[in-house]
Amino acid sequence: MMRSVLMILALIVLPLQVFAATQSVPSTDGALAAAIAGAAPGDVLFLDSGYHQGPVELNKPITIDGRHEATIIGNGTGSVITITGSDITIRNLEITGSGSSHETIDSGIQLHRTAARILIEGNTLLGNLYGVDIHGATDATVRNNIIIGRRDHRINSRGNGIYVWNAPGTLVEKNDIQYGRDGIFVNTSKRGIFRDNLMHDLRFAVHYMYAHDSEISGNVSVGNHLGFALMYSNRITVRNNLSLADRDQGLMLNYTNKSDLVGNMVRGTGGKCLFIYNAHHNLIGDNRFEGCGIGIHFTAGSESNAMTGNAFIANQTQVKYVGTRDVEWSFDGRGNFWSDHPAFDLDGNGIADSRFRPNDLMDHILWSQPAAGMLLGSPAVQLIRWSQAHFPAILPGGVIDSFPLMEPISIPVPDNIAMLESAARATPIWLGERTENVSDTLAGH
Repeated sequence: MMRSVLMILALIVLPLQVFAATQSVPSTDGALAAAIAGAAPGDVLFLDSGYHQGPVELNKPITIDGRHEATIIGNGTGSVITITGSDITIRNLEITGSGSSHETIDSGIQLHRTAARILIEGNTLLGNLYGVDIHGATDATVRNNIIIGRRDHRINSRGNGIYVWNAPGTLVEKNDIQYGRDGIFVNTSKRGIFRDNLMHDLRFAVHYMYAHDSEISGNVSVGNHLGFALMYSNRITVRNNLSLADRDQGLMLNYTNKSDLVGNMVRGTGGKCLFIYNAHHNLIGDNRFEGCGIGIHFTAGSESNAMTGNAFIANQTQVKYVGTRDVEWSFDGRGNFWSDHPAFDLDGNGIADSRFRPNDLMDHILWSQPAAGMLLGSPAVQLIRWSQAHFPAILPGGVIDSFPLMEPISIPVPDNIAMLESAARATPIWLGERTENVSDTLAGH
């Protein structure tokens, strides 16, 4: 019985194997469109070296391979390659020449909602309004591409490197994305995986809106306005990402709930390492927040978040929390490391012998009345701080870490990424951009 079933399956698959063919496509006028029209399902089209005319549409399962020698050039209108079919592979091409309309999302490669199981791999997409638009397609993979966007207009008027809309099962990995608006913009989607991508010289590296049950891991954001903006999303895993020398914020959780933020590092952000706004029931653990203006800005009634194992190192303000009640920042007897906590560990268990409050009454006054900073060195301010240290009952509500750690978590940065970080810090691209303050949409809080 089993042998009969296998024979039937073999007969079904055999026609595709028998009739599938490879074909070389010359770089002459109309040759690519003719080859696509004449291709059978399963055919592989190898494009000869040179320039091939676009735009083209793919509606059947074929592979187009440029062997890193061929370029498809659009005519400046619409998308260069439009995909409406399934089981299609676009590989090893240079793609350029899209239109400039946001209404039609003009892209280097555009996947329509009828597309499924598309592989976009090893391509270089240059100067298109959008790099890859996955618009309603399912189970698409975008891997190992170089996407260099536009630098014309203001940054908000450009397109995204990879735009994902209502595209469940999307896998985006190991892409290098530079210039344009956002590196990866995900809107109203689910079950996506976005990992090991490098994004630099953009507005946001990753911009997440209404995207649930998905993973953002191993990505690197360097020299962007904001690293990872995660909004209105539930049950996402944000793990082992790096935000280095980003301008305003490294990570932002805005109405993001029941998610894990673990093992990430934010270093050298001028504004906030992490901004938490109305986000609930999240695990924020084993992250490293270093050298930012504010380590964590925690506001808008965010509750039931577990804070454990994080390292707060040399931030100008380690925590900004404006509230009237105490909030415990430890979990299961394990707190966080604070570089400004002069603690002892007499029993050698790795936990400081005294609990830590990162803020006091004067911090609250300075947040609401910045002009009071002129009085910081005055005897009156020193007396207030001495009194709070010796009489904790007069402290305002705020963050308390009852089990501070003695050693910070270490998160290594690869040498090639550290070089990009140094360059971004020395000569930020955004200094020469025509731009506006686009990153801190909640700056008033």
